[in-house]
Amino acid sequence: MIPANAYDIVVVGSGPAGQKAAIQGAKAGKRVVLIEQEQGIGGNCVYRGTIPSKTLRETAVQFERLKRSTEVFEGRLRLDLPMSVLLYRLDEVVKAHECYMANQLARNGVTYRHGRARFLSPHEVQLEAVDGARQTLFADIIVLATGSRPRSIPEIPIDHEHVLDSDSILSMIYLPRSLTVLGGGVIACEYASTFALLGVEVTLIDRAPRPLSFLDKEVVDVFQRSVERQGGRFYVGHTVKEVAWDGVSAVVARLENGMAVKSEKMLVALGRQPNVEELDLEAAGLCLDAKGRLPVNEYGQTSTSHIFAAGDLLGRPPALASQAMEEGRRAVSYALGLPVGDSGHQVPVGIYTIPEIASIGLNEEQAAARYQSPLVGRARFMEIAKGQITGACDGLLKLVADPSGERLLGVQIVGEDATELIHLGQMALQDGATIDRFIDTIFSFPTFAEAYRVAALDILGQRRKRHDVAEAA
Repeated sequence: MIPANAYDIVVVGSGPAGQKAAIQGAKAGKRVVLIEQEQGIGGNCVYRGTIPSKTLRETAVQFERLKRSTEVFEGRLRLDLPMSVLLYRLDEVVKAHECYMANQLARNGVTYRHGRARFLSPHEVQLEAVDGARQTLFADIIVLATGSRPRSIPEIPIDHEHVLDSDSILSMIYLPRSLTVLGGGVIACEYASTFALLGVEVTLIDRAPRPLSFLDKEVVDVFQRSVERQGGRFYVGHTVKEVAWDGVSAVVARLENGMAVKSEKMLVALGRQPNVEELDLEAAGLCLDAKGRLPVNEYGQTSTSHIFAAGDLLGRPPALASQAMEEGRRAVSYALGLPVGDSGHQVPVGIYTIPEIASIGLNEEQAAARYQSPLVGRARFMEIAKGQITGACDGLLKLVADPSGERLLGVQIVGEDATELIHLGQMALQDGATIDRFIDTIFSFPTFAEAYRVAALDILGQRRKRHDVAEAA
């Protein structure tokens, strides 16, 4: 008889990575327990991250669509608008997501426990319940998916009232008139573009030469110009030396060049750090590397072979929820000896800025470094009928092909529905589709998906010119 406190798999953390890890184990017929120390299922993603930020973003996008119809609607957001009005659907969305996740866990037979977990030994996890009661759980496989939290900077004190982080930014009572955003990563750019669209005077400051530096430069340039047209400002290549509340009405950021940037509120989005302090990793024979990360192999396996890690805990940029889900699934599949698949190498990057940005495969710079002379096809949304109809002309779709102009290497998109459109490129890459495949495909009209054919025709034209030059030589 199996003891009540013995499981095949213990998963710590119920965010995207932990949830998918638990479901994968349960579907394989294993006895699984999922531990979460927060009050509800879903982790930071549901309560302070993805769900709340995307709910606010959707409000901003709907407002922008109304503004485009200026002949039908006229108006602007009032200056003292409560944040609760902008997030009026948040409770409904969170409750619906909570219900879905709880039902999914129950349907698959996953045991859910509310409490804190820490290692007692490599196979023993102590669960401390809310009332202080403790229980030792034994497991053959342990998956750590404890997520991350905003990285704290000693030089920048966060008071969660005037200087906020990504966990507290949506706790503001009113929409601010001005906002300084420190950082140029995904979270910083998503919030900067959202608040700019809502009429907030936004200034983004980052020490990197450009925001979202891991993405295709041309795509990021389109995004940056779009935000600037909304009134946003970018101070890149600058370091903040000091941040202080003036005690009256403004947060002051002083840069290394002596410049002072003032705003009503400030968002500090300078990265995230893994939640590992309470796990007592040493008891499991684990330790962090010099960068404070838990070393794992491509399947999330740690140096203690039956212990795995997935999601934000790993600190792998750009730390997307979809990436975390796949890491959780892959970790358990590998641990159980099940087919893992190669989808982990083709995870699309989807960033919910306004306009959206999405990427899969090689970008132009990466392809040039590997293939010397790749061909790049472009389709600008202003040239697509759907872009003109919707007024969403700030967009660009790029197809990157090998020097022959035949094999698809990557897709980068900025513009409306980019995070939806990217999946067509993902499937094409996975199937080894050629550029001609897009040319021979009939796309519905009018759609943004037509941009794939336009970009492919651009490559075809370049391919013919390159062939003619070669023939002439």
